Amino acid sequence: MRDEPAAPPVHRSRAGRLLLVLAVVLALAAAGSLALALGDGPRTPHRAVTVIAPPAVPTGGVMPGTALGPSAPVSLDVPAIGVHSSLLRLGLNPDGTVEVPPLESPEAGWYENSPTPGEQGPAVILGHVDSARTGPGVFYDLRTMLPGDGITVGRADGTTVAFRVDQVATYPKDVFPTAAVYGDIDHAGLRLITCGGRFDKAARSYEDNIVVYASAVSAGQTG
Repeated sequence: MRDEPAAPPVHRSRAGRLLLVLAVVLALAAAGSLALALGDGPRTPHRAVTVIAPPAVPTGGVMPGTALGPSAPVSLDVPAIGVHSSLLRLGLNPDGTVEVPPLESPEAGWYENSPTPGEQGPAVILGHVDSARTGPGVFYDLRTMLPGDGITVGRADGTTVAFRVDQVATYPKDVFPTAAVYGDIDHAGLRLITCGGRFDKAARSYEDNIVVYASAVSAGQTG
C-alpha cells in the first residue's frame, strides 16, 4: 500500500483543497484495494460512457442569486443511475487520512471539511463502485452519467439543492487533476467521486478515478 499524506487542513482555502484531494484519492485507492472486480471484462452500462481529458474548471448553469449558507447534506438522489442514498458524514481517520464510507456500505458520504452542497465551492461526496461481498456499490454506474443529468441533495436545514452535471471524467489515479477538481470556483458546485477503470488483480485496486462535476441550478425548501 502506498504511503498516504498527512491530514488536510479543516478550512476551505485553495491550499486546503489541494491537500484534500491527495488524501481523498489515495484513501479511495486504499479502500478499492479491498474490493474485487465483479467480472474480468468491462461492465455493460445502461447508458453511454463519457470519458474526458483533464478539463478546465467546469462551467454550467449556475444557481441564480447568492450561494446558500452552510448546512450538512443528508440525502443524495441521482435518478439517471437509480441512486437514492442517505449520506454518511466523513471526517479523518486516526492516521490523518480522509475517511471513505465502509467498503460494504450502501451509502455515499460527504467529506465534512469541504463546503456543504449549496455553499460556494466544490462539495465532495464519495462512494464505492463495488464490493466482492455485496456486489455493486452506490456509485457502480457513476461513470455512465451524462452532461445535463440532474442530481439533488437534501440538507439538514430542510432545503434541497438541484445540480446539473457539467462533465463526467475518468482519470488515471497517478495523473489526477487536483486543481480542476478541488480548485476554487465562483459558484456552488458538487463533485461525486468513485473508483473505476481496469481492476488490477495483483494490486487489488482500480486504476482510475471517476469524477462527476456538477453546478447548482436551483434551491428550495422541502415540503
